[in-house]
Amino acid sequence: MKLLLQSWYLLVMLITSQVSFAQAPAWSSYPSASAVIFLDFDGHTVDGTSWNWSGSPIVCSSSGLNTTAMQEIFNRVAEDFRPFNINITTDSTKFIAAPVNQRMRVIITTSSSWYGSAGGVAFIGSFIWGDDHPCFVFSALLSNNPKKISEAVSHEAGHTLGLYHQSQYDAYCNKLTDYYSGQGTGEIGWAPIMGVGYNRNFTLWSNGPNSLGCTSYQSDLDIIASADNGFGYRTDDHSNESINATQLLFSNSQFEINGIIHQNTDQDIFRFSMPDRAQFKLNATPYNVGANNAGSDLDMQITLYDASNNLLSIYNPGSLLNSVADTTLNPGMYFMKVEGKGNAYAPAYASLGSYSLHGEIEGGAALPVIAISLKSEYKNNGHQFSWTIEADEPVIQQSLEILTSTNTFSAITDVFVNEKIYFDQYIKPGQYRLKVLFADGHLYYSNMVSVAHNEVVHKPNFLLNPINSGTLYVNSPGNYHYTLIDLTGKVILNGKIVSGVNNIDITNVMPGVYIMRYLDNNWQWTDKLLRQ
Repeated sequence: MKLLLQSWYLLVMLITSQVSFAQAPAWSSYPSASAVIFLDFDGHTVDGTSWNWSGSPIVCSSSGLNTTAMQEIFNRVAEDFRPFNINITTDSTKFIAAPVNQRMRVIITTSSSWYGSAGGVAFIGSFIWGDDHPCFVFSALLSNNPKKISEAVSHEAGHTLGLYHQSQYDAYCNKLTDYYSGQGTGEIGWAPIMGVGYNRNFTLWSNGPNSLGCTSYQSDLDIIASADNGFGYRTDDHSNESINATQLLFSNSQFEINGIIHQNTDQDIFRFSMPDRAQFKLNATPYNVGANNAGSDLDMQITLYDASNNLLSIYNPGSLLNSVADTTLNPGMYFMKVEGKGNAYAPAYASLGSYSLHGEIEGGAALPVIAISLKSEYKNNGHQFSWTIEADEPVIQQSLEILTSTNTFSAITDVFVNEKIYFDQYIKPGQYRLKVLFADGHLYYSNMVSVAHNEVVHKPNFLLNPINSGTLYVNSPGNYHYTLIDLTGKVILNGKIVSGVNNIDITNVMPGVYIMRYLDNNWQWTDKLLRQ
């Protein structure tokens, strides 16, 4: 059954002022993702869908918005979906190229009379139907307000991904409203995206009772990233472990770096070195579209540690989403942890999104430009380490080290200062780094690399391919959800496999070329299958 949810809460008075119109430029939030949510500002004719109950096509005019408004809407919606492996785009070619069961067109239009007085409408779960049922946001009924339209777009897209409304109940389980409006004011005033967030700045995905009942808890993140929708979360960009911390490189005593907190267990760890005692300043800012962190989805907390991982300071202003550090540090290495937190109004559950870090040193000696990049590859039945060093000072000593215990390293070999390659046929498995001493007396370390005896990527594999029988044999190292898709994007089979050899019945699968996708909570692989 196709379940329709219209967003009555989105209704506002229709305005009559003229709004200049522009065609939407082609923006994409994550072009490498195969799954797509297409923001269609340019008008579209809908025919042959469940929306066409009158039997006639629905001709939707354009959004009536100018380029500035469209860009703000795109940026706000893109940030709502930043944690996920999905592309928010205004480029119709990206939509057309996406698998039909992994794409959704959100029509942002002034044409609402065909439906009625609602600000938006969508079918629950229609993202994976594979028949291009769009959802709608009625811009004129939202006063052409970019903030309100953005909230509506993410809300309606959420419905298509399987989400119901986040509702509010009293202590006796009586429903107070289908649309929970959140709490608080100012920068950290919070509301759930699947409730109503027009009057709150900090609108997030939520985990709470939905419109089906006070005991029907809905974890928005788990549903959006589920195997049913098929795209999951983005790959982590910065390690959670100090041994694999991203090195922050100072240039002219400053650094800049960006990141994404993509899950509520994600903690991005960075490391940097102070050459002298000096003042260290940091500005940690969540992505925003304006003053007071407008449109941010991340309440940032910064934690500073010394080289031994002893806690030094925690930076998290209670009434702000960004964090600022200003402290005096002695020479040495430091670690910095970035994570999403809750506040007086918002839970930490979905404090997720992108951010930037700007750090600088004041009052100390000028820092040399340092960049050390270490790589390892399995080669000729052994392991070859190679590295590059960019620095203003000459190297006077370098050695390769292995991690022997938590944050403790031991040298396995010294390398001549002019060498950039080291090969060892009998290297131990473990975590390695390069230690470099420069002529000015400063000591720096490279990134960490992993070495294992077995270099084969452990993923499910076909035991036979091509296959001309009715049974597909898949050898799997663990538990995965699988989906068999034809070249048009149509789902042919789906199910689960477990560790060991799995027998999948493909008796009813016609001869041809197919794509098999495997998915767990962290990884996704695809293989091509030839059915003869």
